[in-house]
Amino acid sequence: MPQRMGVSGCAFQLCGVRGRSFLRQDDRRKRTGASGAGEVAYLRPARFHPVSPLPMIRFARLLLALLLLGSAPSAFAQSGGEVRLVPYRKGAQWGYADRRGRVVLPLRYDEAGPFVDEIAWVRVGTLYGYIDGAGNPVTPVQYARAGTFRRGRASVQLPDGSTFDIGPSGQRLTEPAEVTEEDFLAQGDPVRQGGKVGFRFTVGSAVVPPVYDEVRDLYHDGLVLVRQGPKWGVVDNRGRLRLEPQFDAITAVEQNGYQFPVVEQQGRFGYLGPDGKLLVAPKYARAEPFEAGVARVTTPDGQTGYIDQSGREYFE
Repeated sequence: MPQRMGVSGCAFQLCGVRGRSFLRQDDRRKRTGASGAGEVAYLRPARFHPVSPLPMIRFARLLLALLLLGSAPSAFAQSGGEVRLVPYRKGAQWGYADRRGRVVLPLRYDEAGPFVDEIAWVRVGTLYGYIDGAGNPVTPVQYARAGTFRRGRASVQLPDGSTFDIGPSGQRLTEPAEVTEEDFLAQGDPVRQGGKVGFRFTVGSAVVPPVYDEVRDLYHDGLVLVRQGPKWGVVDNRGRLRLEPQFDAITAVEQNGYQFPVVEQQGRFGYLGPDGKLLVAPKYARAEPFEAGVARVTTPDGQTGYIDQSGREYFE
């Protein structure tokens, strides 16, 4: 029996064309009600063309796969391969946390290293192995010593004393590592006068006046380390002091592009930022160079852990 529809003066039919449904105007049918007034439109049954569910099922499966892929733990963000997992220690157990300090890879190791080239070393008992950013093993836990990956290779030692390099998939490498030569004054040339030394930058006309006892290039951002007497400071490419000579030592290394130099003052260690200013005040008993965005430190009471480039500590 046709169903009444309260629309005056027209009638529609529900139709399916190529999987789409719509209303089509039908022949107007008039009936006069008991009151004798008004017109009533009728909607009569239409032919229905079912839509195949397969495309929607495939789309749902694809969407689910993408969501699972995006939520899988990984040491690397999607943009630019930036490391987002940091070795995290709680008590005697190590795992990995994100930049908010939330544990992502469980605390199940006796020691853990930073992710470099998407691989990190871990220690279980007295032996070391390597894992990827999802926590999957890259090599068995079998080495007596394990180095950090650099330029696609890491140096390892087996319990029998044999030492060799391995590649990113754990394979043994036979070709020797490439040795790069360092140019300690890459941004310019030293200027000497009266037993003192300054610095002339290659780009621009800035000159660090020859009033220092030693100058070392930081290779980036127009910064040089200067020593005046026994103390070290930082000068920029306009010849201005970024940091007064006050530290017993400032150490910059090639492995992190000479950024985040380690500073020493009265037996305690801290870090400078890329701008040449103090990032972390000297407070650690030991401080290793930054690598892959993190640095290993030891507190005066013997606690070891990692900090990030903001100085945040990832241990408790």
